[in-house]
Amino acid sequence: MIKRMILLDSVTQIKDFVNMICKYPNDFDLVSGRFTIDAKSIMGIFSLDLTHPLELCIYGDASPELLEALTPYLADKGRA
Repeated sequence: MIKRMILLDSVTQIKDFVNMICKYPNDFDLVSGRFTIDAKSIMGIFSLDLTHPLELCIYGDASPELLEALTPYLADKGRA
């Protein structure tokens, strides 16, 4: 499992994020405090506190393309 901290701070960014990860066969979870949701669920994302970074958990092998595609959403932009 790979974990990254991401920040989703606009409706457009959330929509683009979900569309991007749906292209990959991996399972993805987003964790905010004690809540864990399926990251491919746009409605689930809107149920989280989006004022703080979220922990993205990627299950299975993450391709280099996937990790590169996550770059715009990273809370720490210097790390892929």
